[in-house]
Amino acid sequence: MNKLLLIAMIAFFGFSVQAQTKKNKNLKYTTEVNGNCEQCKKRIEKAAYGVPGVKMATWDISSHQLAVILNEEKASPLDLNKAVAKAGHDTKEIKATTEDYDNLHSCCKYVRE
Repeated sequence: MNKLLLIAMIAFFGFSVQAQTKKNKNLKYTTEVNGNCEQCKKRIEKAAYGVPGVKMATWDISSHQLAVILNEEKASPLDLNKAVAKAGHDTKEIKATTEDYDNLHSCCKYVRE
């Protein structure tokens, strides 16, 4: 009887752990991205769409918020932040390299923190 109860508990915990690791196919993710203008908007959104699994990407100039719908089975929010930083724009999580920032057009250079 004790063995049967033990097997049932192990099976229950196994299914519980498996359910928690399932990735979201439509993750709504928002992060802050530095930029100034329409050129920045195009560059940031292009970088976001370049990440596999990004279904929608919109950057708001006034709030500096990048809103994305992302398939976590194909990419993570970290991948998205890396791609945007590689385009020269600092995100809340990852800063662009000095070289990538220096490649921005003069009107797109923002005050770095």
